[in-house]
Amino acid sequence: MTDIAITLTVNGVVRQVEVPGRRLLSDCLRHDLGLTGTHVGCEHGVCGCCTVLLDGEPVRSCLTFAVTVDGHDITTVEGLAAPDGAMSPVQRAFAECHGLQCGFCTPGFLCTVTALLRDNPSPTGEEVLEGISGNLCRCTGYQNIVKSVHRAAEIMAEET
Repeated sequence: MTDIAITLTVNGVVRQVEVPGRRLLSDCLRHDLGLTGTHVGCEHGVCGCCTVLLDGEPVRSCLTFAVTVDGHDITTVEGLAAPDGAMSPVQRAFAECHGLQCGFCTPGFLCTVTALLRDNPSPTGEEVLEGISGNLCRCTGYQNIVKSVHRAAEIMAEET
């Protein structure tokens, strides 16, 4: 089978890679591009660990063929920080509020919450629960994740 050349803008950097037609975006990011921050949990799109931003919208990279995103912008957890390495408000809030334990689900949560707060900078408690409902965590019980989302919204409001 012949590999297909694709061009992606990943975390602001244009990347070219040749992949088999059936290569998943998660595998392309992790194995072909060396961006191992995107985690693969269930491989069925249920857990949300592999969530990345595709043109700014959260997608399950374990359900997305890499060839289908040719020419698109991808933001992984590695791309959420500022160019100087400073953590984003969402990353800072998760650290401050202990919104992680083992950290396996964290990259997916960070990408999901980044998009959530971009679209709704001041979500209610119910909107936060709805916004993160597609991401599973087996360690935290979600209380500190919810606190982290609200704290990130506060940080973002303070910085504007």
